[in-house]
Amino acid sequence: MTKLYSVAEILSATGGRAQAVEARAVDGISIDSRDIAPGALFVAIRGERHDGHDFVDTALAAGAGAALVSEGRAEPQARGLIVVSDPLQGLVDLARTARARSAASIVAVTGSAGKTTTKEAIRTVLGAAGPTHFSIKSFNNHWGVPLMLARMPREAAFGVFEIGMNHAGEITPLTRLVRPHVAVVTTVAAAHLEFFDSVADIARAKAEIFLGLEPGGVAVINTDHEHVSILRDAAAAAGAGRIITYGSHEDAEWQIADAASTGEGSRATIRHHGELLTLAIGARGRHMVANALAALVVAEAFGIPRQQALASLAGFGAPEGRGANLRLGPVERPLVLVDESYNANGASMAAALEAFAEQAPEGGRKILVLGDMRELGAQSASLHRALKGAVEASGADRVFLVGQHMGALAEALAPERVAGHAQRVEEIADAVLDGLAYGDAVMVKGSNGVGLGSLVKKIRDRFA
Repeated sequence: MTKLYSVAEILSATGGRAQAVEARAVDGISIDSRDIAPGALFVAIRGERHDGHDFVDTALAAGAGAALVSEGRAEPQARGLIVVSDPLQGLVDLARTARARSAASIVAVTGSAGKTTTKEAIRTVLGAAGPTHFSIKSFNNHWGVPLMLARMPREAAFGVFEIGMNHAGEITPLTRLVRPHVAVVTTVAAAHLEFFDSVADIARAKAEIFLGLEPGGVAVINTDHEHVSILRDAAAAAGAGRIITYGSHEDAEWQIADAASTGEGSRATIRHHGELLTLAIGARGRHMVANALAALVVAEAFGIPRQQALASLAGFGAPEGRGANLRLGPVERPLVLVDESYNANGASMAAALEAFAEQAPEGGRKILVLGDMRELGAQSASLHRALKGAVEASGADRVFLVGQHMGALAEALAPERVAGHAQRVEEIADAVLDGLAYGDAVMVKGSNGVGLGSLVKKIRDRFA
């Protein structure tokens, strides 16, 4: 495999100057000195908590081939520097170069819920068809997208990029950087309402992804929400060559006719132009089926044989923190842990609770640990209170609640169902752990900032 960039290419792309750089090329790009690989380029961007310039020496000592730094922070005697006016803009310039030289088929994914899981399903299918580069974790913001794009190898046949936002206008520059051939919107829901006047405004912000479509590109839209027309109109106005819909709605071109959990996975019947297909995946829940169906639609758009795509999806499972189903302890009576700890909004919470309703414990009880859904603004209390029906329908025997906003749900639920409510996960962790036993099924879900991932780790450590 060829080097990612020659130093000459970096200088050309960024308009920078080399200062005592011995390397001729770099093998990768990182913005974190803790995971720098030998021969990689370290980009010293300024974040909310740290300034990468404070770690340049650490990165170079760890074997970085060079460091991309700003003019004002380049010491005259320092070695191994590529000096630019703004390292973040330099990263964007490298991303633009990577996209310009690539012959890969490119997918971009956004949505109020299911972005990362859908991205993972798509990269599973495309990865079986050719060398596939994809966004890691949830690197989907103003530095994450250019970092992921700048890392794309020349040899990639496919690229899959996740694009997120919490304000209007944030997706536009990112999608125009990625320039996807296919753009997917997974759903529109009440997420980040703190920064929007309405869910319709959220739909318009999500629809910005179509502005980056390559000429004749494909817009892929989930139909299971109230704002499909906004997305359709935006895709048409952006010049999409085709608009393809999927979901449970009867008007969807790719319709989920029925879906059911099967052990640790799901099986669904998909209706497409009068033909019935069977889609089987290794994850539970109708929302997971929808995420996988989006991947099947993308595969068809790229001409990947349908049976090959279906076979690839059979091995697809929920990512860690986004519905991963873990069986801990004795095989005959395990503790079933559903890890949904990474994120939460009204749509994803409802979908996860619906899936948990189908989860049968191995002889024990059903327990929920729910954390705040954040960035909901003035509607936060009503949206948390609205979870009452889904919680009751889930069949949960006991519910632990974490965070200030979950107080509204605590008030709505019957007192005997609420096992505990605390402001911080550390305050309730011991009660949760002591309240679990082998044979139980427990789901942990909340916004990432609540920190429920730490509780998941404690559960795994105790019951594994």
